[in-house]
Amino acid sequence: MTLEKRIIESIRDVPDFPKPGIVFKDITPLLKDVELSADITTALAEYWISKEIDVIIGIESRGFIWGNALAQKMKIPFVPIRKKGKLPAETHAFKYDLEYGSAEVEIHKDALREGQRALIHDDLLATGGTAIAAAELVKISRGVVAGFSFLVELGFLKGLDPLRKYSNDIHSLITY
Repeated sequence: MTLEKRIIESIRDVPDFPKPGIVFKDITPLLKDVELSADITTALAEYWISKEIDVIIGIESRGFIWGNALAQKMKIPFVPIRKKGKLPAETHAFKYDLEYGSAEVEIHKDALREGQRALIHDDLLATGGTAIAAAELVKISRGVVAGFSFLVELGFLKGLDPLRKYSNDIHSLITY
């Protein structure tokens, strides 16, 4: 069975979460399958390993799961982007709209060096709002957005389109 099919069969749909009308794609069942989780990390690394990437940026919270594993596999640093108020040192912040509200995320001011090429990773691409916020934080930090990495893309929401302003290198393992 292909990796794509294994992932699709393992993701759980949760209707009406976090609000009515939204079908949440729950990746937590993937985490119970150690072999599948390792295969996901390998597949992500195989795509990105030959690219010029200096650091992996993981978006809270599910972007930490394979983002950190990918950074370890590629032997490069991992930098978290967290919700406002969760990072202990001085931060840059960016406020943005979500499909179902608004949010603000932060990155430590000393997380990136000028010109450092950052790969932004998250578990799911919907409309692109969170990924755009991460890209803006990379820019504010004087880094360069080298690309975007996702486990799942909800293609019908057209989240790729606004990301192309930052990078044309966008990779998802599966698309719905």
